[in-house]
Amino acid sequence: MKKLISVIICAVLLLTILPKNFQASELYGEAKSVILMEASTGEILYEHNADQRLPPASVTKIMTILLVVEELDKGTLSLTDTVQVSERASKMGGSQVYLKAGEIMSVEDLLKSVIVASANDASTALAEHVSGSVEEFVKAMNDRAAQLGMTNTVFENPTGLDDSVQNHLTTARDIALMSAELLKHPIVFNYTTIWMDTIRNGEFGLTNTNRLIRFYKGATGLKTGSTSKAGFCISATAERDGMHLIAVVMGSPNRDSRNETAKALLDYGFSAYRYYKYEQGEIGNIDVNYGVKSTLPLVGEGFGKVLPKDVFASGVTAETVLPKSVKAPIKAGEKVGEIVFKANGTVIGKVPIRAAETIEKISFSQVLKRLISSFFSGL
Repeated sequence: MKKLISVIICAVLLLTILPKNFQASELYGEAKSVILMEASTGEILYEHNADQRLPPASVTKIMTILLVVEELDKGTLSLTDTVQVSERASKMGGSQVYLKAGEIMSVEDLLKSVIVASANDASTALAEHVSGSVEEFVKAMNDRAAQLGMTNTVFENPTGLDDSVQNHLTTARDIALMSAELLKHPIVFNYTTIWMDTIRNGEFGLTNTNRLIRFYKGATGLKTGSTSKAGFCISATAERDGMHLIAVVMGSPNRDSRNETAKALLDYGFSAYRYYKYEQGEIGNIDVNYGVKSTLPLVGEGFGKVLPKDVFASGVTAETVLPKSVKAPIKAGEKVGEIVFKANGTVIGKVPIRAAETIEKISFSQVLKRLISSFFSGL
């Protein structure tokens, strides 16, 4: 009986010590589906019904934004390019910046309107400008989703408006995948971190639909969405101490519940985990036998791993595993050895060590030349 009472007391104390939002059973709040992912590694830190197919509302626009910034990165599109608004784009409902048919607006202002204000008219105008038509752009959206492994996603428009669609559905896991891809493009943070701004030479104000940008430490984005069919959704991203987290929430009953769930997920991630990072770089040289050079410079690949806070605190070791020498010829990029990472004595990952340059095998004439040079230099 005494042991039983002790166990109960310990359990009660544990529950009082742990913050409420760190109790895993409560992290999803009132949402239908959630997931918490670390962006650079893709590691899942928490999930609840993450593969349930649901309407995403304007979180759809993450893919729209991704396709636009990829065109910017390729140089096929410029922020200063101008777009003439079509009749179709001007008639989009929901969130909008009230574009008029024939109005001329820069790509940058349209992109800002999509990211900050979730403008459906601006999304449509950009889709038409990039692909020639909304239909071709939607095809590109679905092709890109397939490339990213978004196996449970079908897009039917670039906006997320779902009053007339049949199968415009995705999952929290798939949203996390496309969010992580978008985060690889630093240009997007120029807009996702804006709280308030203007377009039309200061005449039209924009306020970010993502309140976490203003009120959550380290918030970097990314996109909100809501319709009567989808409920309230968000892909919320934040970065602290080198760890970039993505919290996707789908199907919340209201905006406040959605935001609280996103904050709880992010709080949990930042409190329970740490990010270990090993930078890629030179790690010295190794002897070369029968080569035109006697030493080979080496480079180790980078490594990142999310670890529980207590494991991280115990320290991570990086052990270099190399032979005493290598034999020429050897090509640049060829694997020579590896770096083994351990935490608490357990291997948590490995990365290759590669040759930093090509070294050819020495020829007989080159050997003879070296011998003669050595002989005369010793005289």
